[in-house]
Amino acid sequence: MAGRKKVVVVGGGFAGIELVKKLDERLFDITLIDKLNHHQFQPLFYQVATSQIEPSSISFPLRNIFKKKKNLHIRLAEVEEIIGSQKIIKSDIGNFHYDYLIIAIGCETNFYGNKELEKNCLTLKSTYDAIRIRNHILLVFEKIISASEDEKESLLNLVIVGAGPTGVELAGAFAEIKKDILPKDYPGIDFSKFRIILVEGSKNTLNNMSANASRASQKYLEDIGVEIFRETMVKNYDGETIRFHNGQEVRTKTVIWAAGVKANTIAGISSTELIAGNRIKVDRFNKVFRSENIFAIGDIAYMETPLYPKGHPQVANVAINQAVRLAKNLNFLIKGKVMKEFEYHDLGSMATVGRNKAVVDLSFIKLQGYFAWLIWMFLHLMLILSVKNKLIIFINWAWAYVTKNTSLRLILTDKKRS
Repeated sequence: MAGRKKVVVVGGGFAGIELVKKLDERLFDITLIDKLNHHQFQPLFYQVATSQIEPSSISFPLRNIFKKKKNLHIRLAEVEEIIGSQKIIKSDIGNFHYDYLIIAIGCETNFYGNKELEKNCLTLKSTYDAIRIRNHILLVFEKIISASEDEKESLLNLVIVGAGPTGVELAGAFAEIKKDILPKDYPGIDFSKFRIILVEGSKNTLNNMSANASRASQKYLEDIGVEIFRETMVKNYDGETIRFHNGQEVRTKTVIWAAGVKANTIAGISSTELIAGNRIKVDRFNKVFRSENIFAIGDIAYMETPLYPKGHPQVANVAINQAVRLAKNLNFLIKGKVMKEFEYHDLGSMATVGRNKAVVDLSFIKLQGYFAWLIWMFLHLMLILSVKNKLIIFINWAWAYVTKNTSLRLILTDKKRS
C-alpha cells in the first residue's frame, strides 16, 4: 500500500513484540531488528538455569511469531548508531531508513563499574546465560566427586548476589535441588555441606514488594536451608573467593550476580537525554526529548509521572503497557487523532520461592503460600506465547511436582572451546 510510514523497531523483547502486534498494518511498514532471532521469556530464565525446563520452551522464533504479518520485515543485526538528522539507523548489515524509530533494547547486568566482578561472576539476562549457569553448576557437581577435601569447600559454596525476584527464585530452586535431586544423582557426596548463600545489600529480601512478602520470602528461604546475608555489600570476587565490605570472605567457584541492571546503550542518543543507569528520558508519549520521531519503550525508557516521579519499575508489565499505548498513539497520529498520555496502573508483583511457596502482592490483596504459588504458575503460563509451549511447560511442572525430579540435567558444552 503506497503511503505507509516506515517504522523501525529495535529489540524483540516484551515491548518490541507487543508494539509490532498492535501497530495497524494498513498504516505502517515495519522493520524489526534484533541481534537474536527469537524472543526470550525472561521470568523463567531461572528454571532453565536450574534444569527445570528446556531453553526451547521459553524461546520463540520471531519469524514464527509474526508469520501472518505481511507488513513486517525481520532483520538479524547489531545496531550501531542512530543518525537522527537523516532518519537513518546504522547496523552491521547496512542502513535502515525510518519515519518513526522505536528503541526497545532492554537492559543488561549492572556491575557498577567493578571489572573483576564482571569478569568472574555468572549472570542471568539471556537464554545463553541460563544455559551457561546450568552447565557450570552440573560440571561443579561432577568435579566434587574427585576433588580433594580442600577443593570441595569452594565447590560446595554457591553464592547468589541480589535478593530481588531473580535471586530469591534461584536460591529457592537450588535449595529444592539440594534436597530432592542431588542426593539421588550423587549418592557419594555429603550435600549437607552444600551452602546456598543469598547476599542482599538492604535489610530485606524482595525489598520492592510489601513487608509481608519480604518477611514470608525470608522465612521460606531459611526454612529450606538458604543462608541470607543481609545488609552485606560485595567488594570483589576473583574467581576463588568472594569478599564483602564487612571483611567477611567465602571461598566459592560459583557466584551468580543478580544485583541490578542498567539499560543497553545505542550511539546517537545524546548523553543529556540519559539518566543514571543509561535510561533514556522520554515524555508522556514515550517520545525521546528533543526528538520528533524517536521513541523509547520498556526498561530503557525513563518517564516521570505524578504516580511515578522517579520513573517506572523495569518490569515486563510496564514494557507491554507502554508498547500498547505507543502503538495506539502512532495509529492516532497517522489518522490525525489526538494522542493520549501513558499512565501505568500497577496490578501487582510476585515471586516464587519453591514448591508450594510464593508471595503475591496484588492491588486488592496480598497472598503467601500455596494459593499464591498457584496464581504465580497460572499467570506465568498464560504469558507464554504459544499453546504448544504452554503445554510443554505445564507437563514439565506437573511431572516435577509429582516426582520431585526432572530429566533435563544435560551438560551441553563445546569441549574444545571450553
